[in-house]
Amino acid sequence: MLLLALDTATPAVTVALHDGTDVIASSSQVDARRHGELLLPAVDRVLAEAGLKLEAVTGVVVGTGPGPYTGLRVGLMTADTFGLALGVPVYGLCTLDALAYAADIEKGPFVVATDARRKEVYWAKYADSRTRLTGPAVDRPADIAEQVAGLPAVGAGALLYPDTFPSAHEPEHVSAAALASLAAEQLAAGEEIPVPRPLYLRRPDAQVPKNYKVVTPK
Repeated sequence: MLLLALDTATPAVTVALHDGTDVIASSSQVDARRHGELLLPAVDRVLAEAGLKLEAVTGVVVGTGPGPYTGLRVGLMTADTFGLALGVPVYGLCTLDALAYAADIEKGPFVVATDARRKEVYWAKYADSRTRLTGPAVDRPADIAEQVAGLPAVGAGALLYPDTFPSAHEPEHVSAAALASLAAEQLAAGEEIPVPRPLYLRRPDAQVPKNYKVVTPK
């Protein structure tokens, strides 16, 4: 097994290789505006670090969000392209699940929250690092304060709003190393991982202007 994992659902552009036993190479850069520019060089970098060619990959794992439309699609389209080119399966995992896995909290409940912009967070509640109880959802922190009161929290969204998440701590961003490790664990256990389906949770920022005037040739 050689899994190539990548995620662009958060400001982190993150890539990793997993050989079925351990992560053998990884790369993460935080830059919310350069997902498309940074992703493929990161793939080349982890392959070079591992001393392997892309053709050695037997499966691709991609974070499905939730996340902003543009950034999320970079990872999803890249994963699909690799899958088609290599003839290997492409697996989709919730980005929040990978953050929960990296948090390594044995006993919950706890919350994972990422920055959704517009003064909102993408969030979900977990029983432990492998078991999601609710979500994912997108809400204003104040609107979910009662639901998350007293719970530990991880993720950039939780760190941004200490009034709602006073017990927030790292990890701040998702890592493809955690994404790959979670997928490898599930595959080894015989669990079925679905094909990628993006978790946008809301409409994209780009909208057709209202009262758009159609111009027709004379």
